[in-house]
Amino acid sequence: MTEQSADPRVERHVERHVERHVECRVDGPVATVTIDRPEQLNAITIEMVGELVDALREAERSPARVVVLTGAGKAFCAGADVAEMKDRTAGEWESIVRLYLEPVREIVSMGKPVIAALHGDTVGGGLGLAMACDLRIAAEGIRLGSPFIKLGLAGCDMAAGWFLPRLVGLGAASEMMFTGRMVTSGEALDMGLVHRVVAVEAFDGELGRWVDRVAAGPPLAHRWTKRAIHRSLGTNMDSEFEFEIFAQVQCLQTADHREGVAAFRERRQPEFRGG
Repeated sequence: MTEQSADPRVERHVERHVERHVECRVDGPVATVTIDRPEQLNAITIEMVGELVDALREAERSPARVVVLTGAGKAFCAGADVAEMKDRTAGEWESIVRLYLEPVREIVSMGKPVIAALHGDTVGGGLGLAMACDLRIAAEGIRLGSPFIKLGLAGCDMAAGWFLPRLVGLGAASEMMFTGRMVTSGEALDMGLVHRVVAVEAFDGELGRWVDRVAAGPPLAHRWTKRAIHRSLGTNMDSEFEFEIFAQVQCLQTADHREGVAAFRERRQPEFRGG
């Protein structure tokens, strides 16, 4: 790829169809972002990337304390729409590949915890979106994978090269990216790719419990925690320690911290208000 390429922000401001395939719904402390193209297993088109970014930004601006990313129908997300993989110039491809990373960047930079609700197969770019989330809960029987190599593409696409080695280790990540092998939900749990695997009939209930637990937490502390986690992946120990000191000093001065201490002493559940 060349260093000079079209600005992906320009690429995604194309004329959109009336029908939208990504929505953000806010219900009290929870914002749910749904990829809604079930007939195509929620495969993401170039046009949908902009919709997904817009929905994530809407969730960030909302008063919600936690964001749930999910897909309609029987799959979470099948990744990029293969129907759009046609002949293009190198410059066009560079803009498109950059564009598809925008939702990943939005999820990581969001100041709120994001939970990936993986009720169905999670493939390619779908896995990239899920890995960018802070927590991942999966239904029994689903498959997860990064099969780019089977399309003659580099296995590191859609953030897999960054997240997979960090989540599952170099060996497991190398196997998944070089072979394109799909893993079961049980394997994903064993390797640390997901946090929980739940029976299909119990999935919604367990997801609700996760959402309630996270939403009840201190929003400012969540924001600093998320920043510290992602910052630590690309820095040295001393630099991370300095950031941890800074972040904790900010939290120590909040009303939420004082409420947490009071609740601990009074043996009750804290009521965090985000101050």
